[in-house]
Amino acid sequence: MPTTLSITNAPDDVVFKLRQRAMKNHRSLQGELLAILEEAVGSARPMTASEVMAEVARLGVKAPAEAARIVRSARDARQRR
Repeated sequence: MPTTLSITNAPDDVVFKLRQRAMKNHRSLQGELLAILEEAVGSARPMTASEVMAEVARLGVKAPAEAARIVRSARDARQRR
């Protein structure tokens, strides 16, 4: 059964940035927050081969070295959090 979560006293600048991110991703603020939470706890299932290929196409990866750069960048961004 889904649970309702609530965030109180969120700073205005954080809410503004979240709204911008939600608009960029064509989601509601609630949808964006849920997507962030799902990403933070990991997906419930591994990606299928077709999902991996779709992500590769979305990123525009053209060579293994470029793929390594993207993975390294994502890993470094996670470590900075």
